[in-house]
Amino acid sequence: MHKDILKVVLIGDGGVGKTSLRNQYIHKRFTNAYKATIGADFITKEVETDDSKKVTIQIWDTAGQERFQSLGVAYYRGADACVLVYDVNNFLSFQHLGKAFCWLNELWACVIKQAYTERWREDFLKQSSLPAEEAKSFPFIMIGNKIDIDDRVVSRRQARAWAEVHSSDKMQIPCFETSAKNGDNVEKAFAQIAKMVKVPQMELDMNENHSFSLTSDTRSVKKGFCC
Repeated sequence: MHKDILKVVLIGDGGVGKTSLRNQYIHKRFTNAYKATIGADFITKEVETDDSKKVTIQIWDTAGQERFQSLGVAYYRGADACVLVYDVNNFLSFQHLGKAFCWLNELWACVIKQAYTERWREDFLKQSSLPAEEAKSFPFIMIGNKIDIDDRVVSRRQARAWAEVHSSDKMQIPCFETSAKNGDNVEKAFAQIAKMVKVPQMELDMNENHSFSLTSDTRSVKKGFCC
């Protein structure tokens, strides 16, 4: 099916800064007045790929609260990329990205545990109904947010090791550390998405014949909209 836009989903625990990251990327602003996302909403933005093609991406911000996770299937399907977000100052938010690690003296050696019920990556792959082969090459990136807070508990080495374990020979998971408050590395992280997603040439050709608004378009999806 032809798609005029690329659908990108932000997932992770509540409070890790998914909404703030998106607002910093789209609007270049940050607010301390945190308000939990209800259900999901999205904003579209035009980006330019490395070969100077213009593509419109649709960035979905999903609720991290457990009571909304059952809505995931409605928002995950049809996604072209997934951004796994955690808080570098909250180890549980890092563990919940996927199969958790037990770190021994900060060594790379680790033991994979199965005790955690919240595994964002596994839940996304399951609910998006991706075939096994497609799942191996599906574009994931991981973002460790809130580096402006001096209370780090997740090291860069731990993040890189997690990404390496969950990568495949068909798709490597890039790691970024950001500050949604200061804007550090936010643009760089989202730019990586456009580099990773393969856009059909027919879609690019058709997009060249359409003009996209440079203003952001926000649409809200209320709880219970489709279920």
